Amino acid sequence: MDSKDGHNQKIPVAVVRRLTKYLSHTQCLRQAGMDWVSSTELAEALGLTSSTVRQDLSHIDFFGISKRGYSTAGLEASLASTLGADRETSCVVVGAGNLGRALAQHEEFSRQGFRICGVFDSNPAMAGKKVGKLLVQGMAELPAVVGEQVVDIGIVAVPFPAAQQVADWLIVAGVRGLLNLTTAHIIVPRKVSLVDARFLASLRELAYAVKISEPRVPAG
Repeated sequence: MDSKDGHNQKIPVAVVRRLTKYLSHTQCLRQAGMDWVSSTELAEALGLTSSTVRQDLSHIDFFGISKRGYSTAGLEASLASTLGADRETSCVVVGAGNLGRALAQHEEFSRQGFRICGVFDSNPAMAGKKVGKLLVQGMAELPAVVGEQVVDIGIVAVPFPAAQQVADWLIVAGVRGLLNLTTAHIIVPRKVSLVDARFLASLRELAYAVKISEPRVPAG
């Protein structure tokens, strides 16, 4: 089986989103002792078509074997390399409220290669409070931590009005990517990547889908 280095090609965002799903599913298959997986099996598991799976995987230049499919170990390694999941990524969380604290203590982050190396809050009353193994720090300490820990990603978990200012602070400090957990529309320069994780918007979409689906029949 051959694989080529496809790291320098620009992969469409929609494809990248599916590649992350392939990676998670392939990890589960390998951990379950499955050595091979076909495009049909991947498609059925993720609600896609075999053609879509094959087209997506062509972006990572990893090839299967006729009548056997893809090696799960090889596919996992190639996906991880393409997505940057084969190395540790340092992150900081700004906002030590309930959401920020929960994220900072989420064990799955470290298992998936994301190291939370700092939690920050502008409220002086939060400074010094313990969040897992970390202590909440003031915003004045942010630039030093980002520089010393070579932080790539800043997670914005603050109230709506403070979101843009926090994003600006993180960008000035040197982060190259932002995960926006707020409902605010954040503006960033082209050199900085931004992903909006809109929990409420997703819930609204789900609520609408439930609303227009067949009505539930009352029990009894």
